[in-house]
Parts: sequence; C-alpha cells; structure tokens
Amino acid sequence: MSTDTLPAQGTATPAAPSPEARNTLRSKRRRDALRTALFMSPWLIGFGFFFAYPLVSTLYFSFMRYDGLNAPTWRGLDNWSYVFADFPQFWPALENTLWLAVVMVSCRVLFGLGIGLLITKIKTGAGVFRTLFYLPYLAPPVAATLAFVFLLNPGTGPVNSLLEAVGVPAPSWFNDADWAKPALTVLAVWGVGDLMVIFMAALLDVPKEQYEAAELDGASPWQRFRYITLPNISPIVLFAVVTGVIGAMQYYTQPIVASKVASGVMGGSGVTFVPGYPDDSTLTLPQLVYSLGFSQFNYGAACVVALVLFALSMACTALLMRRRGGLIGSGD
Repeated sequence: MSTDTLPAQGTATPAAPSPEARNTLRSKRRRDALRTALFMSPWLIGFGFFFAYPLVSTLYFSFMRYDGLNAPTWRGLDNWSYVFADFPQFWPALENTLWLAVVMVSCRVLFGLGIGLLITKIKTGAGVFRTLFYLPYLAPPVAATLAFVFLLNPGTGPVNSLLEAVGVPAPSWFNDADWAKPALTVLAVWGVGDLMVIFMAALLDVPKEQYEAAELDGASPWQRFRYITLPNISPIVLFAVVTGVIGAMQYYTQPIVASKVASGVMGGSGVTFVPGYPDDSTLTLPQLVYSLGFSQFNYGAACVVALVLFALSMACTALLMRRRGGLIGSGD
C-alpha cells in the first residue's frame, strides 16, 4: 500500500455531528427563516395583493369572454387574435406609445439637463429662474393640457398668431395628425421642472477639483462636459430615462384631454367619444385598455392590451438596465 493513502499521524478525523446537533441546527434555520419572512411580510402581502394577483387575473381573463356582468367563458386565443389581427386601433396605439417613449422622453431628458446646466452657471437670480422653470410642473395635467390646446388653437390661439405675424407657417397642432404628437411633446417639455431639479442636484455634486484639473490641462467646455460632467451624472441620466419610459408607457390623461378638446367633443350624457383624434394620432395603449374595458365591456381584449403594455414596459426597462454601461461607464 502506498504511504500517500495513509492518514497523517497525529491528525484526527472530524466526528460527524450528533442527531441532537443536527436537530438544533435545523431548528435555528427554521427560526431564522420565520423571522425573515415575518420582517418581509408587509412587502410580501403588498406584492401578492397589488401585483401578483392582478397580473395572474389579467392573464386569466385574457383567455376569457367577460363583460363584467356575466360569468366568464373560455375563448382560448380568440382575444389575442382579435387584438393583433382584427382590431384596427391596436397598431396605431402601439406605434404612438413607442414614439412618445422615444421622442418625448429624449426631449424631456435633454431639456431638463440643459436647463439644469444653465441654472448652475447663473451667478445672480438662480433661485428665481429655478422657481420659474419648476412652477409649470406643479400645474395639474388636465388644466395644463386645456391651456395648451387653447394656446395652440389653429384659429384663435396666440401661438399661431405670433407665428403668422413673423411669416412662419402655422401648423394645426392638435387638429393635425402630423403635429399632434409633437404638440404633446412640447407640453411634456414645458413641465420639465422635475427633471431640472434632479439634474441640478447631480450637477452640484460633481467634484470641482476635476473641473479645475481639466481647465489646467486646456480642456474645452465640451470636453469637460463629456469626460467629467456626463460620467458623474450618468446614473441620474439612467434614472431619468427609465422612469420617463415607464411614465410614457402609462401616458393617458394629456392625450385624451387634448383629443377631446380639439375635436370639440367633451363627452357627457348620450355623447360617444372615440379616443385618438385626429386619425388615431393621439391614441395610446392605456387609452385602448380603458376604451375596451369600460366603454366596450370587452375585458378579455382589454387584458390582452394590458399584458402587451406590461411586457413592453418590462422589455424596455430591461434593455435600458442591460445597456446601463453606456450611460454609467466602466467605473475605471
């Protein structure tokens, strides 16, 4: 026998734990798990009631014929085929939602960052300008939308009157399918005060020593912004983009109010309003969920659109978080 297989002299083989010790260890682990579950119970209850149960119910009703009055009956994939193949408003609503998520969010982030940079450079009266830029964000969405529709009215609005006075062709804004979404984007940029405050806090937190060193090295303003400012505030930029995309996926109040006012149909008793005026240009997926569920009482199709919206939001968020290295940097 080889001496390599012999146990070394003077070394003791560890004894196996006794049954009492194993039982004690199991009891300790169970107590720790129970204590952890107890501390997590508020979150678990909230997650179950307000997320898991609604999500599972939405998935269940997407395969059912249900009008909110009669008992649901099984339809299989009929609701899905109806939404994707036979419901003409689904694809315009999806296109509009993606357009707003890309264009509107990009404009809000760029303008918020630009105004934040401008105010941090102002030496006198910064507080006044900060207040003036933040006040529009405090306006209620319905009131702000009403004001913008009247300001951009193609016939009597002061904006078009000024444009015509200087010789610029005046668009029809909310009454033109090509200008309705840009008008909503202008409205969103007008209320960019929330992002301005967030970016200002991030900009003021950038170490001044880095700027001083860059100036000594002869860096231009653009180089200082690109290599110092942007890497330091990139986590805040990522936060603004992700929350902005989620908000754009839930965009409902402003387009529905603007389309109602611009079309002259404010609703009421005996009045039927089809969202999306003009020509489905302001129709979004949240409006489609409400219209299918509470106007047409087609809860199965509404659940299908809601699941598409949920999957789209999760996919966009996951993509942005996966690509966060392009915003946050390598951290070297």
